[in-house]
Amino acid sequence: MSTGKQLSDLAVDEPACSIERSLQILGERWSLLVLREVFAGKHKFAEIQSSLGIASNLLSARLKLLVETGVLDTQTYQEPGSRPRQSYHLTAAGNDLRVVLAALQQWGDVHRPRPSGPSALRRVRSTNGPAHVGFLDDDGHEVPAADVVMLEEMADTV
Repeated sequence: MSTGKQLSDLAVDEPACSIERSLQILGERWSLLVLREVFAGKHKFAEIQSSLGIASNLLSARLKLLVETGVLDTQTYQEPGSRPRQSYHLTAAGNDLRVVLAALQQWGDVHRPRPSGPSALRRVRSTNGPAHVGFLDDDGHEVPAADVVMLEEMADTV
């Protein structure tokens, strides 16, 4: 099993902005679509490629980056009569991207809706009620997005 590089092990000359650093890994559209497929239970290269219709060289490059940066991990498997291959699985860092994908989906449903409605719904597993992405304070209460301020320096908030 490959562990890949930890996000904290990346080069020291990287941007100070965490959004920019994140986009170095996730900013290419195929990266997020690959993650969508892995979240949906597709772990084999051929499954992901078939679902996305992506060229194999592009998929190889995306998977390599996601593994090297610790978003995905690999496991070796072997089908009868075939050579060993790698399957791709979410790490803790990858699992944390569920909320990012859900936020993008929620934004698209509101600002880029399909006439036929959403292609997927976010539901609470225990109640089957709708789920939405939002901001929470330290006590777990939802905070309206308009009430959230993005500060550049954490030292100013302490």
